[in-house]
Amino acid sequence: MRGVRPVAWPIAALLVGYPVWWALGFGGLSVIVVAVPMTVILWRRRPLKVPPGFGLWLLLLAGFLISGLMLAEMPPGTYGEFGQGRVLGFAMRLALYVALLVVVLYLGNLGEHELPQLALIRMLGVLFVTTVVGGLVGVFAPKLEFTSPVELVLPDWIAGNSFVQNLIHPTAAQTQKVLGYALPRPEAPFEWANAWGSNLSVLLVWFVVGWWVHGDARRRVAAVVIIAVAMVPVVYSLNRGLWAGLGLAALYALVRLGPRARLAICTAAAGLALVFVATPLHTIIAKRLDSPHSNDIRAFTITATVSAAAHSPVIGYGNTRNALGNHRSITTGKTDWCRECGHPPLGSDGQLWHLMITQGFVGAALYVAFFLNAIRRYWRDRTPVGMAGVLVMILVLSYMFVYDGLVTPLSLYLISFALLWRGSS
Repeated sequence: MRGVRPVAWPIAALLVGYPVWWALGFGGLSVIVVAVPMTVILWRRRPLKVPPGFGLWLLLLAGFLISGLMLAEMPPGTYGEFGQGRVLGFAMRLALYVALLVVVLYLGNLGEHELPQLALIRMLGVLFVTTVVGGLVGVFAPKLEFTSPVELVLPDWIAGNSFVQNLIHPTAAQTQKVLGYALPRPEAPFEWANAWGSNLSVLLVWFVVGWWVHGDARRRVAAVVIIAVAMVPVVYSLNRGLWAGLGLAALYALVRLGPRARLAICTAAAGLALVFVATPLHTIIAKRLDSPHSNDIRAFTITATVSAAAHSPVIGYGNTRNALGNHRSITTGKTDWCRECGHPPLGSDGQLWHLMITQGFVGAALYVAFFLNAIRRYWRDRTPVGMAGVLVMILVLSYMFVYDGLVTPLSLYLISFALLWRGSS
């Protein structure tokens, strides 16, 4: 990209080259790989600048380290044995947290002449286009999947871990019975369908900044077409969290932007409404809103998570745990008549609940404080980057109730934070 110096190649490789990482089986773990050369670059640039409020993230990281002392413990109402899988999950999450710390410092210590702000935003825009293409593949070729090179070389005890398997085994869609019957939900090129939804909304914010706000007439026309096409996988994702997030983004824009922008948003919303009414897309949305069965599952796991976290409120348990029974029965294990029965993982219904079980109420509070502090600090920044970055921070806090931040969503959250920091320095 224009103006990008060779020193910025790790972030370009991560964002622009993400489809390659996904196909190789690295996917969300690619941020850990590129953090290695970023660390070398930072080591040569000492002393380093650090962003305001970053001490909160360091405390969160320190708390996660301490929480490892509780990996062998089992809170009441949970089931499972201490083993390699639990340690592996802890180690991977620790590596991710450290890698993201490195990414933020790396982006903040590169000068504008080395990595222009607009170039970084347009890299995120490229990843948005990749996400839209992946969503379309998930809709029209949902059975696409293949064994990645990473999957082939890993030992079975690692590759067979359910958490690891989602990260290293590329699939186009996640088949779920959200409407009472099996339907594919797009997830390519990410690890889960919900991760696809979260990532698309965050990337859309930066895509608009890079292709519309800072785009010429040709880019703007292309942006309108791409966003319109993106609505197809957005609807077929059956992702209520994503739909709510897009509504929140539109409301934020109406409140904070000028009259011309408000008119453009209202016009676009009216156009999309006509498309939905005139096509089968509106029936999909209606069916999803009429099928809230997942609410019972979430209510059960959230209640069980808070209850378990209360037994270790300061440092948590280092990793997730499985609940005894589920929202329907105390029965454990899947059966022919109950494929949903089993041990639902606690902390799997949102980053807030994940942090409660892994790092206690203190860890959850530090996470919230970090992003709230970013909103407070940068709220008065009326530049396109400042307003877009604050919107992403708001989305982070709204999504923490329904989306897990791990793995790729958290990477995009912290890259967005780095954009805010760079824009103010």
